[in-house]
Amino acid sequence: MAGRKPCGGVSALEAVLAVLFVLMTAVSVTLITLMATWNSQTGPEPTIPPTPYLIGVGRADCTGPPAEIPLMGYANPQQTAAGIHTRLYSRAFIIDDGRRRVVFVTADVGMISQRLRLEVLQVLQVKYGDLYRQENVVLSGTHTHSGPAGYFQYTLFMISSKGFMKASIQPLVNGIVKSIDLAHGSIKPGRIFRSRGELDDSSMNRSPHSYLKNPEEERERYQWNTDKKVLVLKFTDLDGDGIGMLSWFAVHAVSMNSTNRLVSSDNLGHASYLLEQDKNRGQLPGQGSFVAGFSSSNLGDVSPNTKGPICTNTGLPCDYLNSSCPVGGTKMCKAFGPGDDMFDSTRIIGLNVYRKAKELYARAVEEVTGSLQSAHQWVNMTDVSVQINDTHTVSTCKPALGHSFAAGTTDGGGELNFTQGAVEGDPFWDGIRDALVGEPSNQTQACHHPKPILFSTGEMNWPLPWHPQIVDVQIITIGSVAVVAVPGEMTTMSGRRLREAVRQELQSEGAFRDTEVVIAGLSNVYTHYITTYEEYQVQRYEGASTIYGPHTLSAYLQRYRGLARAIAQDRVSELPLGPRPPFFQENLFNLLPAPTVDRKPENSSFGDVLQQVYPVYRQGDVVSVTFIAGNPRNSGDIRDNTFVTVEIHDNRTDTWEIVHTDASWETRFHWLKGSNQRSNATIEWHVPPSAPSGSYRIRHYGHYKHRVGWQTVITAYQGASDVFRVSASFYYH
Repeated sequence: MAGRKPCGGVSALEAVLAVLFVLMTAVSVTLITLMATWNSQTGPEPTIPPTPYLIGVGRADCTGPPAEIPLMGYANPQQTAAGIHTRLYSRAFIIDDGRRRVVFVTADVGMISQRLRLEVLQVLQVKYGDLYRQENVVLSGTHTHSGPAGYFQYTLFMISSKGFMKASIQPLVNGIVKSIDLAHGSIKPGRIFRSRGELDDSSMNRSPHSYLKNPEEERERYQWNTDKKVLVLKFTDLDGDGIGMLSWFAVHAVSMNSTNRLVSSDNLGHASYLLEQDKNRGQLPGQGSFVAGFSSSNLGDVSPNTKGPICTNTGLPCDYLNSSCPVGGTKMCKAFGPGDDMFDSTRIIGLNVYRKAKELYARAVEEVTGSLQSAHQWVNMTDVSVQINDTHTVSTCKPALGHSFAAGTTDGGGELNFTQGAVEGDPFWDGIRDALVGEPSNQTQACHHPKPILFSTGEMNWPLPWHPQIVDVQIITIGSVAVVAVPGEMTTMSGRRLREAVRQELQSEGAFRDTEVVIAGLSNVYTHYITTYEEYQVQRYEGASTIYGPHTLSAYLQRYRGLARAIAQDRVSELPLGPRPPFFQENLFNLLPAPTVDRKPENSSFGDVLQQVYPVYRQGDVVSVTFIAGNPRNSGDIRDNTFVTVEIHDNRTDTWEIVHTDASWETRFHWLKGSNQRSNATIEWHVPPSAPSGSYRIRHYGHYKHRVGWQTVITAYQGASDVFRVSASFYYH
């Protein structure tokens, strides 16, 4: 009996342990079940990738030929390039969370054309395979109206640009790709911070009458009739040192007006210039590792010309509805900026945007974390059905432009007797249209009502379609920041409705909180304007240029909601690609003849000085020198080169140091085409107050075309001014 006691104790212990094991198992199962039930009700927690991100930034020159090619924006074939005010750059930002990668490019260009995007994507495919593709690459234009045209494949744009020109599109393709190459090569761990503020002295609504047609209760939610918000993303390395900045602000880049003939990056380009010069101390423009990108947004009805429109022949206000004058019509009604001239206005608006961005950059402490997503579709915008309520379905239309399109805007009026706000056609112009290109169909006229159609571009296909049908819609998300790439110019209220729609969809599943939605305008393909339905009824320039009809915005809201919903539900892979856009190989035309041979006066050489500098200048003066020049088009690919250098003499080393190039704000390179195939180049240096006293010279570089036997040969040349002094006083001591 005594020998059994230990065995009985062990059995009791085993029984207790067995009971405890069963109880613990039951509790564990219950907890697991409860957790699974809770997860299924609340949705999966957003996956936070290990910080930091991988970040790369890059900037590359994308300046095209600064001579004879029309400038893109004001649709005036006579406004041809004749020199350089500032160079054009592409700025690329790459972000990688370890699982996905996105690319955002903002380029100093009027808008991204479909052809430009397709060619860029083709080059990226060859270089990188499927790493950079249509889903995760956003290309956005700053909307400068002073860059070379000729990079479109649709007939309307080719007509206004003198055709499709390889000399125009190649620098853009190569520059954009190079900026992405540089960003790709600079990728390193880093962090992103966001900051937001308001800038209230650099924009005004140029179609307030249209804006007031939006519902009063909607307008009362906003203080202004333009968006004053500035969003800044600050990119740093792991040590906290800045490597780049990306900012969005809604304003037209039209401080340089339609009389300008110089290639210019305009106000947003000047903001980039100022911040990059600030961060890359001692570097020439376009050099240095810090990249500052300023992107366009919902700028459709937003002007930088803050003095507003007046009749230039009388000084009186323009007609409120039609923006026209009693004598001279719309051509005399022009808006002016805050400065004394267009250069001064560009400087002031650019400076304002730069200062606000710099302030926000300095106090950006809210870190952006979270995974990346990108969603993209191609959409046939000519036939999108939208259910606007329980009983009514509406649809978009084949593209068409209204009569008020030809009136232009107060930032650049049309040349003919069209006015804004036209809701009836003009028998004279309609008759000319019918004789030249045909009458719009009844179906298209009814679809676009109340727009009186000037050009039914969706029914015009010779020699190629006049407008695109297939359009890109795209969203990329960087943590809680959503960038909505819009293929055109959204008005203020259109942009507000789109931002709100995307925000609602993203936050509906609980995966996104405190979402910042920003619109990147002029992205991927150009489709003119996007007004609200209410604004469309007024048929000012923006409504007349809403090419897919009165329900264009509703169609975009539907499509972008679908992209945002797919991102929120992590079902992007299920999105259909949509119909691919065309890439035309035939019937592209070029109306600009090749440059002729260059000629010069007898007993002279290219690069000789015709008008010499003065011996002495003071800070604040303008130095001017004129050279015998060749046609700048004969210089071919001018990227990463310069037509101009301003050099200071270093007495210690007896060498010349370049202090400015044609990319500098302080220089202006004017090309004047004369008779008998001769031309001159006048270079101005606006001596800044900060210029040190010393000895200077100005040099000019170029190429001329001449004949050698039966062949034409292009030869480089250069010239230099006399040495001159910059001094605080004209008097020597």
